[in-house]
Amino acid sequence: MLSTAMIERLNEQINLEMFSSHLYLQMSSWCAYKALDGCATFLSQHADEEMQHQRRLINYLQETGALVILRGMEAPPTEYNSLKEMFEKIYSHEQFITGKINNLVHLANTEPDYSTLQFLQWYVAEQHEEEFLFKSILDKIKLIGVEGQGLFFIDREISTIATTRGTKNTANATTSANV
Repeated sequence: MLSTAMIERLNEQINLEMFSSHLYLQMSSWCAYKALDGCATFLSQHADEEMQHQRRLINYLQETGALVILRGMEAPPTEYNSLKEMFEKIYSHEQFITGKINNLVHLANTEPDYSTLQFLQWYVAEQHEEEFLFKSILDKIKLIGVEGQGLFFIDREISTIATTRGTKNTANATTSANV
């Protein structure tokens, strides 16, 4: 049985994951509007991934007999000055989410709630991967630049990441379905 504090914090995380999904979907739309099709595809896939993070949390709360509470959310920003600024905001957002996951882990460890602690380990690893991914995209932007043809090459590079991640996610879904 989960504590009231844990239920509240997990519900907060569900709503943060939902916001993350909306944020990346909005960013995908901005990229499509700017003819950055590779970035648009990548961010659309990432929005789907964030929604899966939310569903995983919902399922966990439901399995424990807790009530899931979905709240309203603020609309994500719709305009960015540059692709670089947008990816900087994503990286900062992922660092914020990592902090929230770490706080959940701390609460689970302090209570102690070993079942939730074990459940959250997946999110700890996932956030490490997310931060590494977006930091590497920012590194590529700094290396290639976004002026002139640099923007084309960055979009193409991110399209490659989208294709690679899309293949990985399809393989994971197939493996999970076969288990």
